[in-house]
Amino acid sequence: MSSPADLDALRAFAAEVALQGAHVAARWFRRAVAVECKGKKAGFDPVTEADRAAEAAMRNAIAARFPDHRIIGEEAGETGGDSPWCWYLDPIDGTRAFIAGLPSWTTLVGLACQGRPVVGAIVQPILKEVFTGVDAGATGGAWLNGRPIAVSPHPALDEAVLMTTGPEYFSPAEWTAFRRLADRCRIVRYGFDAYAYAMLAAGHVDLVVESGLAAHDIMALVPILRGAGGVISGWEPDSAPGVDGGRVLAAADPALQAAAAGILTDGKTAEA
Repeated sequence: MSSPADLDALRAFAAEVALQGAHVAARWFRRAVAVECKGKKAGFDPVTEADRAAEAAMRNAIAARFPDHRIIGEEAGETGGDSPWCWYLDPIDGTRAFIAGLPSWTTLVGLACQGRPVVGAIVQPILKEVFTGVDAGATGGAWLNGRPIAVSPHPALDEAVLMTTGPEYFSPAEWTAFRRLADRCRIVRYGFDAYAYAMLAAGHVDLVVESGLAAHDIMALVPILRGAGGVISGWEPDSAPGVDGGRVLAAADPALQAAAAGILTDGKTAEA
């Protein structure tokens, strides 16, 4: 693992790469853009020329700086050798929002060392927001446009703001579990994809619960959330945070995480 100074330099570079991708994607925002269905998931699974162009720009920037690093992107898959360092790219997280002209899509860049996510960047260019984070214990942290951010302090479940992208991403059993949790929270909002996790890190949202995520969806988010003092896992508190896909439970603190997990895993989601 690199020193704190090295990780801070990698954080700055991750933000630079994410900004490059986001600015490329933004050229097509609210304009005519070619849309295809990738067919990797059930239903309409969109990809646009903006997704592909943005990821290509990000890959070129990383390859020029770190030619030996691996890269895993949503659109072009995996490249590189056996380096312990691996970049995870999602050029437009929230492609459906992008197509609909909604300014909630983001560009994600995550960096892992030996499989552990250590640096992350989330960029929303329309709102001019750059979230970054480092998960390195006491020397870590999270920032919005260079200013430190932190999760909300000790939220209670019955006062919590809960978010998810949409019910269509859950199985019927998972949706039942989510609704059981939603009934216990003060506010429930839908949509926003990765931007919901940024709002959790910034202290405006308390819980995010999702299913069906891939590694490129989550690897950028983990260092930001942990750097901001939050926790992220699968639906069971001691499980991995969805870095290989699947279910994710992100919370402002361990007590809220445990309370939410107890409701989600009430013995009614095993068949999901």
